[in-house]
Amino acid sequence: MLVVDDHPLLREGIAAVLGTQPDMRVQAEATEGAEAVELYGRWRPDVVLMDLQMPGMDGISAIRAIRERDPAARIVVLTTYQGDVQALRALRAGAHGYLLKSMLRRELVDTIRVVHAGGRRVPPEIADCLAAHLGDDGLSAREVEVLRQVAEGNANKRVARTLGISEETVKAHMKSILSKLGANDRTHAVTIAIKRGIIQL
Repeated sequence: MLVVDDHPLLREGIAAVLGTQPDMRVQAEATEGAEAVELYGRWRPDVVLMDLQMPGMDGISAIRAIRERDPAARIVVLTTYQGDVQALRALRAGAHGYLLKSMLRRELVDTIRVVHAGGRRVPPEIADCLAAHLGDDGLSAREVEVLRQVAEGNANKRVARTLGISEETVKAHMKSILSKLGANDRTHAVTIAIKRGIIQL
């Protein structure tokens, strides 16, 4: 098992839980994505437990890099974020499991066994959220950029200047964002986007 997380306490906790299982052991630990890719190549663990939010190379990029090297790699995402967009990105990158860190005590060992056996495991609440937004029009890359700028507290004029577009274009993007997210105003749009994992602050 390779455990990838930038928090030492979480890595120690996982190692302690897995230490109680006769058929599981942590072979290596990494604190960020590039290190995870390197250690995966060295150890070829049966299962990788991967955090998404880390300094340097993030978890999604690391999942892609590992799966490029080894398409059979079995990866379980560990995250505090419940957002459907984040989950979808991770699953598209090649993750086989998705676990919220709040579920680790109850679900970790079972999830590892399911994924190791070739199955997939996504918690019902995240699966429900994915299903609820399946038919949604996603935000374009430019709309996400605009929303990130808004989330940082920038007014339309400043967003326009930063992104090198006109203020009218920013307004048009905001109108589209509000419609796609079903948001009432800018603040509501930012809140929804953070909750769904479209942007991170």
